[in-house]
Amino acid sequence: MLDGIKVIDFTQYLPGPYATLRLADKGAEVIKVESPTGDPSRFPPEKDQRDKYSFRAQNRDKKSIRIDLKEPENQLKIRRLIKEADVVIEGFRPGVSARLGIDYETIVQEKREIIYCSITGYGQSGEMSHLGSHDLNYMALSGVLSQFKDKEGMPIHPSITLADLVGGIAASESIAAALYHREKTGKGSYIDLSLADAVLSLMTNHVLIASATGYQQGISKLNKAVICYHLYETKDRRFVSLCALEEKFWENLCQAVKRPDWIPARNTAPTEDNLIYQEVKNLFLNHTLAEWTEFAQKVDCCMAPVLEADEVSSHRYYQERQLIEEKWGQHYVSTMYKSEASRKPSSPPPKHGEHTNELLGR
Repeated sequence: MLDGIKVIDFTQYLPGPYATLRLADKGAEVIKVESPTGDPSRFPPEKDQRDKYSFRAQNRDKKSIRIDLKEPENQLKIRRLIKEADVVIEGFRPGVSARLGIDYETIVQEKREIIYCSITGYGQSGEMSHLGSHDLNYMALSGVLSQFKDKEGMPIHPSITLADLVGGIAASESIAAALYHREKTGKGSYIDLSLADAVLSLMTNHVLIASATGYQQGISKLNKAVICYHLYETKDRRFVSLCALEEKFWENLCQAVKRPDWIPARNTAPTEDNLIYQEVKNLFLNHTLAEWTEFAQKVDCCMAPVLEADEVSSHRYYQERQLIEEKWGQHYVSTMYKSEASRKPSSPPPKHGEHTNELLGR
């Protein structure tokens, strides 16, 4: 879809590289610009003495050039490269890109139709724009973190960096929209993308409902309030997700397990004094995760196993969709979808500065 689009990528760590990974998966040529010391997410190396796994995950199908942008002559080299590009994306703190001679105001004077995306924590202006922060900070500030709590009401520290990843998705989405706008008008765009803003966009239901009712946890029916929408433990101490919100799906489950008497209890609460809830819990505890996984393939009741990261690639759904491939000794997740154009041949994450001579020599 993006064949012929060239992206100059000055970002590091996760949000920006994830955004450009999504663009690369859609066919764009992504040139990763690194300092003489390299993207910090490369280091320290793993046991195989190669780049960190997190770097590998976000940076396949890209090219890398190594250059010191503190040197004025190198700034000229990079701006010449940008003249051949369609998109610039950077993740510096406000003001840094100007010191390096690659800020939007400088670039747009040399290429009016450029699409320039700046990714920061709190935007380019405002009282928090100068602050350093990380994913957990953005989740906390947006209210997203407050939606992950244990039984005692303590926020749970997630093991997935939602704000960084959502920010990367928002950046690639905005860049794609800007490319379409340029196609129609011939005009470039400047995108001021804040990670705190991006993760806030997940809170549309919650903020409105809180303002209208005072309830803080979004749609109440989806918040451990009914037995038909719940996580259940299995015989082997694993878990399945049951989301039989609609009557037909709950009926399918009840009929399949020969308990039609459960049908009226679909919207009852999962409490200790709810006898049917206790019976449903015991039913799930009597069978293994594998057995319930097989059951979910046969009975249309909105049920899915809670898989661990190393199990996802072997699940029949993802095998069919071909979104996880074994390459260069590890499993890589594609951000492409089955309905999109055929994927181009893939290349491994680049070595630091691997393409410097190829791209700057010309």
